[in-house]
Amino acid sequence: MESTPPFYQTLVQVLSSHKNWLDIRHMKTLAWMIHGLILSGKISLNAWSIYVEGRARYAQSAARRFRRFLDNDRIDVHSLYAPLLSKALQGWNHKTIYVALDTSMLWNTYCLVRLSLVYPGRAIPIVWTVLEHGSATVSLEAYEALLDQAAQVLFPFNCKIIFLADRGFADTKLMEHLVDLHWHFRIRIKESFYIYGASKRARQIKNIRLSAGHTQFFHHIQITKERFGTVHLAMGLTLQSKERWIVISDEPTDVETFHEYGLRFNIEENFLDDKSNGFQLESSLIRSEKALERLCFVLAVATLYLTALGTHVVQLGKRRQVDAHWFRGCSYLKIGWDWVKRAVSLSKKTQPCLTLFHKPDPEPAMASKKQHTKRLQPLFLIELDKAA
Repeated sequence: MESTPPFYQTLVQVLSSHKNWLDIRHMKTLAWMIHGLILSGKISLNAWSIYVEGRARYAQSAARRFRRFLDNDRIDVHSLYAPLLSKALQGWNHKTIYVALDTSMLWNTYCLVRLSLVYPGRAIPIVWTVLEHGSATVSLEAYEALLDQAAQVLFPFNCKIIFLADRGFADTKLMEHLVDLHWHFRIRIKESFYIYGASKRARQIKNIRLSAGHTQFFHHIQITKERFGTVHLAMGLTLQSKERWIVISDEPTDVETFHEYGLRFNIEENFLDDKSNGFQLESSLIRSEKALERLCFVLAVATLYLTALGTHVVQLGKRRQVDAHWFRGCSYLKIGWDWVKRAVSLSKKTQPCLTLFHKPDPEPAMASKKQHTKRLQPLFLIELDKAA
């Protein structure tokens, strides 16, 4: 161990926090893959191989080792990742957790379906699957098992879980499954939906008019011609973009419902970190569903570790050693990433951090004060319509 790079030693220490590894060599290979990913900043087995120290004489040998890992059907990524995430969530007992579902397309051929934990400014992967599927729209059958897996991961913390999803997942069968899991939900629905109130008369949402900035709330209603419910609805027309937000909830709605649903956008930042804004996933040459799922495992562990490390750096008051802004201008992931690169360049050790905080973000990131001010502008008028 003494002859290996300090950062690799840190990763081994992080991955050794549970005993689910079928073979210790799998853990060490994963540590080298994450090591190469973070230091090279891109998805390339050949690029990762130059950061490996070992008995192999040629970089090609390390690249083949990585490819064997990605093709190894004995490696169950979720049984290996879940204990790491559980360790990161220690102290989250009885808190409110927001879980977002979304999809991301790769080369118009593969669809990455992911459930993520909403975290300040970003999202942390919980479970995922990759489908050979030419569309970002998937049926409940494609991701129903992910819901059950995520429930198992989060169950020990006895948290209130609020599920967030966009219009593509507006499915009453999904809502029924969430009720069975004892999860709450905030799901955006389409204007074509019908709602039924106390009068039992059907109203199509697109026929309900709103002025810019105004909101309307419907409580104890049913939706769709099958009359699913009882549920609650929040409608609003945003001030600036004139966009209609229509959010269905299992709990009574108010203006806070829009804020909760808005947390869903954090998962889009997570996908950007995977792609053009971070790890460059789309530059990968891998074209296999299961290999891509294991590659996403590498990205998930890297995301979890770097975010936890970035959080730790900020809490220690050392952010400005790697963030040139007077205010926090980078995400926790980017701060953690830059901290690793700085430590490696100075031959210093990095902390084996794997803890996420559950309190409100003490210093939200903002790319500029102008953008931050724009972001703080209200979506809707303060004088809210009374519940209907």
